[in-house]
Amino acid sequence: MTNITPTGTNDTGLSSIRWAVSDVLTLARRDLLALFRIPTAIVFAMIQPIMFVLLFRYVFGGVIRVPGGQYVNYLIPGILVQTVIFGAVGTAIGLAEDLQRGLIERFKALPMARMAVLGGRTIADMFRNVMVLVIITAVGFAVGFRPHGGFLHYIAACLIMLLFAYCLSWGFAFIGLVAPNSEAAQAMTFPLIFPMVFASVIFVPLQGLPWWLRGFAHNQPISQTAIAVRGLMNGTAIGNSAWVSLAWALGLIAFLAPLAVNRFRKVA
Repeated sequence: MTNITPTGTNDTGLSSIRWAVSDVLTLARRDLLALFRIPTAIVFAMIQPIMFVLLFRYVFGGVIRVPGGQYVNYLIPGILVQTVIFGAVGTAIGLAEDLQRGLIERFKALPMARMAVLGGRTIADMFRNVMVLVIITAVGFAVGFRPHGGFLHYIAACLIMLLFAYCLSWGFAFIGLVAPNSEAAQAMTFPLIFPMVFASVIFVPLQGLPWWLRGFAHNQPISQTAIAVRGLMNGTAIGNSAWVSLAWALGLIAFLAPLAVNRFRKVA
């Protein structure tokens, strides 16, 4: 008996982990299927970054100077960072919709892992970001973007972006769970995101910003992620920006994930 108990306990633990992973993947699949069944959602997710690409490439690009290269090669990596961050806002909107419709209450009544609702939603939104990244990259090549960092560095840059956006999406999950509806969730996220995105080096070099804004713009996490992504894609120096971005990502998820989980336990 003493030999059987540890094995049985271990097997039970592994089985619980397998079931939890299965629940997360099932709900992630459900969220992705819902996205594909509403193609307008994908279209609207792509329209905004495409408009930013065209606006800054052909309207503002002629007056913005970047040192040592073409503005389009500076712009597109920044647009990609902006795109995945705005894409992570979908976590708040999706959870607010599920909560408003009573779906989360039904999920909590089912014999599934409690983390599956939040884990499935964040993973589904990450895969949506992957699709949008591919499309915006193609748009970037169409308007003259020519990265020189190599394929592997390009993939590494994409992984940094996706990880940062995934960690940030746990904060948006908290917002989605406290918002009364999806419209309110969207309204609550943009005042937090827009100042961070536009007070950064996504669209213009640091030297093009007012002197009093440069310290904040350079050191905030979105800028550090953009610097790392741009350097990897274009084959230029990034300093320690990649490590700083990863540190921000891990710090964000360590702080935001417990907030979202605790709020999820209280709803419905």
